[in-house]
Amino acid sequence: MYRLAARRPFLNKKFGIISTALAASRAMHIQSIPMWEGSHNNYAYLVVDDKSKDAVIIDPANPPEVAPVLKDAIQAGKINLTAIVNTHHHWDHAGGNKKLLAELGTPKLDIIGGKDCEGVTKTPGHGETFKLGDITVKGVHTPCHTQDSICFFMEDGNEKAVFTGDTLFIGGKFPCSPCVNETDWLGCGRFFEGSAAEMHEALNKRLAALPDDTLVYPGHEYTKSNVKFAASVSQRDAVQKLHSYAENNKVTTGKFTIGDEKEHNVFMRVEDPEIHKVTGETEPVAVMTKLREMKNNFKAPESKM
Repeated sequence: MYRLAARRPFLNKKFGIISTALAASRAMHIQSIPMWEGSHNNYAYLVVDDKSKDAVIIDPANPPEVAPVLKDAIQAGKINLTAIVNTHHHWDHAGGNKKLLAELGTPKLDIIGGKDCEGVTKTPGHGETFKLGDITVKGVHTPCHTQDSICFFMEDGNEKAVFTGDTLFIGGKFPCSPCVNETDWLGCGRFFEGSAAEMHEALNKRLAALPDDTLVYPGHEYTKSNVKFAASVSQRDAVQKLHSYAENNKVTTGKFTIGDEKEHNVFMRVEDPEIHKVTGETEPVAVMTKLREMKNNFKAPESKM
């Protein structure tokens, strides 16, 4: 079943599931494909234009988990796969490109992504748009985690989604890839190819400028770990609600918006007095740097279960 991209207000007051009601104007279907076996809680995403059936597959790092989904959809006449889209070049996002094309028998399919992605054929400029049927896709360059990191904002009328790779995660951000286990996720704090200033620009200038009702689809399911750190830093109600939600729900991708992130993601609150008090800094880049240092050294409390 496809997950339907659904219009709704951001959820800083109330958490809920994505609506399955099909609006008359909707053309965008989003199916998350968990890759729990071949990577580190990664997601690939199949995005389909309902009218034309044109589709792209985003970050299909592990073909054994992705190819069966695509083959079933292609054979059933549900999709016309037009491209692979990569958010950045790390192996757990772009490392499956060539194997997937071979598996599908489509060696000439476009690969859209940063310049260092495996087999890339097209790299959109910052702010450049292209069409997927009736869906408008915009590349948002967010260099830091890698210098070729690109988030992809998609819009169909009032329906909006952004695929953020390893730049933005629900409740936080992890410069993580490639990691080995949850301890590494919490401990790998360096900006692999960039700086705190670049991450501030990426999160708080470029992604924050997207409409608040844009649903966020990150590259990994890291919310439960992220929010433990956020809850240690901020007592804001939105953070505590996210903490409760993550403890009771394994899947958070596509459930929260850019507006939510401005409320519960401490890395997007670098101008918040509460975060200034915790970090002892007030200048945004200095706050970002301090938060990253704090997260590097953070040890999540052991579960009482």
